[in-house]
Amino acid sequence: MSEEARLREDLCSLGARLVALGLTHGSTGNLSARLPDGSLLVSPTGARMGALDPARLAHLGAEGVHLAGDKPTKEVPLHTAFYDTRAKATGAVVHLHSCHAVALSMLPDVDLDNALPPLTPYGIMQLGKVKILPYFRPGDPAMGEAVRRLAGKRSAVILANHGPVVAGRDLEAAANAMEELEASARLALLTRGMGVRALSDAQINDLVETYDVEWGD
Repeated sequence: MSEEARLREDLCSLGARLVALGLTHGSTGNLSARLPDGSLLVSPTGARMGALDPARLAHLGAEGVHLAGDKPTKEVPLHTAFYDTRAKATGAVVHLHSCHAVALSMLPDVDLDNALPPLTPYGIMQLGKVKILPYFRPGDPAMGEAVRRLAGKRSAVILANHGPVVAGRDLEAAANAMEELEASARLALLTRGMGVRALSDAQINDLVETYDVEWGD
């Protein structure tokens, strides 16, 4: 099996896995992965995440030209913003409408620059700081511009009232980080207002240094 054929199968398998985990539903969310030549495989617009067809995935050239397959998701600019600004660190992008992350994005007193409280080490290790971006109409290219303004300093964001987006070195890394983001958001909501003992600054710094976590601006 060629690398492209394998990646097509992996994208579709991941879509089914995310639906099975309850992290997305219907035709919500979208996935992409980069091939060695710089071109992208992208989930089609309106496609059911749990029933993606490997042969119908959109294939986009390195410059964004639609080469083959169905019409890509309207949120391609969101994906390409991560590939362009985090070129060495991004081989796949996952965008979902997972409930707990969306709920967290709508609360008035959540830290917009660091939305996930430091309750466990894993969110820090896999995600770094997760920024909440403003609301944009679905498909608005301005979403991509908002990501570009981060200058590659974040691997994960939450679009307010919309959903999280995670970039990873490969498809599995992006998927694992997305699952961690949703679990961390759920934990934050479950413990909200309980006066929990979060990780200390010293414990956070230890994780950042040990695992080389991006923790700057």
